[in-house]
Amino acid sequence: MKFGDIADNINVRVDPAKAETDIYVGLEHLDPESLHLRRWGHPSDVTGQKMRFQKGDVVFGRRRAYQRKLAVAEFDGICSAHAMVVRAKPNVILPEFLPFFMQSDMFMERAIEISVGSLSPTINWKTMKVQEFPIPPIKEQRRIAEILWAADTCSQKYLNVSDSLSIVRTALVNKEIQKKNLAVPLGDLIIVGPQNGLYRPATDYGKGAPILRIDSFYDGVVNTELELKRVNIGASNIERYKLTHRDIVINRVNSREYLGKCGLVPDFKEDTVFESNIMKFSIDESLALPEYIVMILTSSATKKYILSRCKDAINQSSINQDDVKSIKIPLPDIEKQRLLVSVDVMIREQILDISGFSRKTLEKFKRAFKSSHRKRQSHV
Repeated sequence: MKFGDIADNINVRVDPAKAETDIYVGLEHLDPESLHLRRWGHPSDVTGQKMRFQKGDVVFGRRRAYQRKLAVAEFDGICSAHAMVVRAKPNVILPEFLPFFMQSDMFMERAIEISVGSLSPTINWKTMKVQEFPIPPIKEQRRIAEILWAADTCSQKYLNVSDSLSIVRTALVNKEIQKKNLAVPLGDLIIVGPQNGLYRPATDYGKGAPILRIDSFYDGVVNTELELKRVNIGASNIERYKLTHRDIVINRVNSREYLGKCGLVPDFKEDTVFESNIMKFSIDESLALPEYIVMILTSSATKKYILSRCKDAINQSSINQDDVKSIKIPLPDIEKQRLLVSVDVMIREQILDISGFSRKTLEKFKRAFKSSHRKRQSHV
């Protein structure tokens, strides 16, 4: 069936100042792979026309669909115009089944395929509505939805535990940050840098030295399991932009959502450079542990400070080296830092374990559904 025959695009535009709601959902509030809205902003935070949604609608991030962002609204509100508000036609597809269908690989791969634009690929409803998909009968939709929502409920309970641990971690860090009498500018602790990364055009990517990019790290951790892209550069550039074990990297150019995210550089097996959107620096380890600095940099208080210093431009914001050096770091003695880091690591590991188990639980049921659906289609 054509997608436009199973769901409607609710294109009700509204001025945020006249929206008569306290809920604004931007793309930054949608979590990949999650059907739940766990945070949101206020209409007073934004300007320009937005989209109105109602409880039960699916808010789908039509911009950069590869991020797989969509959620079921549990209340009325308004959302970014870069989202698509989708409402099920219940005589054809159950409202409780539609979000799982849209979350499927089959739908998402098609959504990515029909997106247009290079910088921020976006889906047009005119193109989306004519895409054809196999849709199971209502009775089977109901059975699938009941199983997947039960799995989702289990997953959410694990996430609630994870959230509680995150609150504990935040409290731990904030308690240190409040000790303003011990705070020093980050610049006083830096012995090498800050240094901006290497700019190379897309045509230079392919073979050569591995290059660390902004999608390679998040929440203080560099993803060592991710295969890095490579870039063709000379030996002099490799030496100039080479990352050293225990350097700290920070995202200096991006959307406000991701600006300032940082990571601790691991011991790479070969010389690795870093891209221009990243800044790196090294810490005097006689004064501070790099792990401790990363812990402070990933705090909500530091994020708030970075946003207060950032410069906004079209589609992106930025911070400079002086902004980074001016970040205030509470500085207890090394032993206290080591203790705080060990507690922080323990909490983060628990959060990762719980989040991973939660994700695997839901994925297990989705794979079972996918296998069953594939067999039914083959039989037909």
